[in-house]
This record gives sequence, structure tokens and C-alpha cells, in this order.
Amino acid sequence: MHHWYAVCTRHQHERVAARILADKAFEVFLPLYKARRRWQDRIKEISVPLFPGYLFVREGLDRWLQILNTTGVSSIVSCGGRPAAIPFSEIEAVRQIVESTLRLEPHPFLRSGDWVRVKYGPIAGVEGILLRKKNTARLVLSVEMLGKSAAVEVDATHVERLPAKALKAASAFEPNLCRSDRQTAAAFMTFMT
Repeated sequence: MHHWYAVCTRHQHERVAARILADKAFEVFLPLYKARRRWQDRIKEISVPLFPGYLFVREGLDRWLQILNTTGVSSIVSCGGRPAAIPFSEIEAVRQIVESTLRLEPHPFLRSGDWVRVKYGPIAGVEGILLRKKNTARLVLSVEMLGKSAAVEVDATHVERLPAKALKAASAFEPNLCRSDRQTAAAFMTFMT
């Protein structure tokens, strides 16, 4: 079974690298979300990468040179000099919210809050951190290895709180131990209050 790995791309080269890797028969996942951008004469909705500078590849260790030699790829997120596998559940949770019809947006990386599981709807079974912002509830999903998160609006009545031990296990991870060289410590210290 092959694992998911995070590939760092050059600035605004996520789509190019994803297309070339797919052409090389790699299984690639580039999560996108809809964002509104304002130009001088209009506002337009466009698809942009959920995690700028990253895409995900599902592959064994035998083809890493092909990935690194791909246009737009700068490195592979590593730990101890070896490509760091991302838990399948984290990638599947992100895939599930991207494919849903719910409003999605990037979110600062979090390590605290109520750990919950969605009980109903298009993202049933997805686990994350529940936040309340004004009159809305948001489920924050994190890719620990990257220190990146995404938030999706949910109905607070459709989630169930998980035991405290689940949250402690999730927050025990120290992201500074495994990170790509171009990530800074500041990216890991972003918290939402």
C-alpha cells in the first residue's frame, strides 16, 4: 500500500506540477477551494490551492527522483532525511470536504479546541476541531505534517464531541520535528483565539 506524501512546489506552480505528475502516472491530489477575487472592474470566483505551495502524491519510495525532477517541484516534506508519510485519514478528510458542497477556506493552523466528529451530512465521519465564530460553527481540519489547516462551515447540531484523550493524542505531535526547510517556525505558532 502506498502512502500520501506532501510535495513542496515553487510559488504558484501547484497546478503545473500536479498536471505533469499526473501525466507521469502519479496519483496526485491538489485540494482547491473557491475564492472571490476583486479586479478593478469586476469580482470573479476562481479556484485556488487550499494549501498554497503544496500538493499531495500517493506513491512508493521507488519513484522519488521522478517527482523531484518535475517542473515546479522544489522538495518533498521530509523527517529525518526521509519523505514523511501523511496519515491516510488526514488526506481523506480534506478530500471529503473539498468534494462536498460546503463552503471551504484556509484557516490558521490550530492545536486546541473541542475535538469533534461530524455525525450527518456529506462529510459524516470527518473529525476535526470545532470553532465558533459569531453565529457559525466551523470544523477545522489539519494536516499536521505541514502545519496547515482548512475550515468548513458545519451545523453544530450535526457534530459529536470526542473524548479528551483523542484531542490530547492529536496535540501531542510536535510539528517542528518534521518540516520542510522552507517552512518557518512562525507558521507553526499561528493560533486562533
